[in-house]
Amino acid sequence: MSEHDQSFASMTGKFQRNIYATTKGRLRLAVLKRDLASFYEASPLRILDIGGGLGQLSAWFIAAGHQVTHTDIAAEMVVEAKALHQQQGLLAHRYEVAALQDLPQLLESEHYDLVLCHAVLEWMANPEQALLVIKRLLAPNGQLSLMFYNRNAKYFANAIYGNFDYVQSNLKVKKTVRLSPQQPLDPNQVEQWIQAQNGHVLSKTGVRVIHDYLRNPKDAEQFDQLLEIELRFNQESPFRDLGRYLHWLIRFDE
Repeated sequence: MSEHDQSFASMTGKFQRNIYATTKGRLRLAVLKRDLASFYEASPLRILDIGGGLGQLSAWFIAAGHQVTHTDIAAEMVVEAKALHQQQGLLAHRYEVAALQDLPQLLESEHYDLVLCHAVLEWMANPEQALLVIKRLLAPNGQLSLMFYNRNAKYFANAIYGNFDYVQSNLKVKKTVRLSPQQPLDPNQVEQWIQAQNGHVLSKTGVRVIHDYLRNPKDAEQFDQLLEIELRFNQESPFRDLGRYLHWLIRFDE
């Protein structure tokens, strides 16, 4: 792990409360499940979940009979993920505590039909290099499910909230918030990195294209209606481009 990459060791409880137990966490999982439904319904696949956290998405795929390798850089996350799976009567093919950069050596000759890498690159010192590592782990015709923190949405949200000094400082703050990524990624740059590695973005979705712009945050409690609207608009431009996160499906040529 690079000295500048960040893990979430000793923060599993906070992660559960502040992300997965909120409407934004529920929304994220619902959108990902919609986008990945074709993989879920396919014949058993070899799936690698990088930075899989507490294991909700891994559990979904394990329950469908897929061979899942669950990894995270934080040992506590992996322990909690395994416990969650066991509570549901499930078990991944393999659990590993490892940084993304170490996975090719750790997993040796393993290659995967689907690699999940969600909310990981924005915490890394060299996200472009991380894409090269992921490419090495894909089987021929395999796909990468990449979700990353959208720099453009962070600029836009802070501008409409009136945080003008923050926007003018290019999103730099003196005090960082540990669960808030401090290196949001420029979608155009990410796509350039992908193309430079002979990759193609097959589909694009915005995650939280409405949720994060609600004038009254309590309106998110009308979750079913909110989710219906999010799913209706989040693959259409310009709505998808304002998602707090962007979810792309990617294939690399050999």
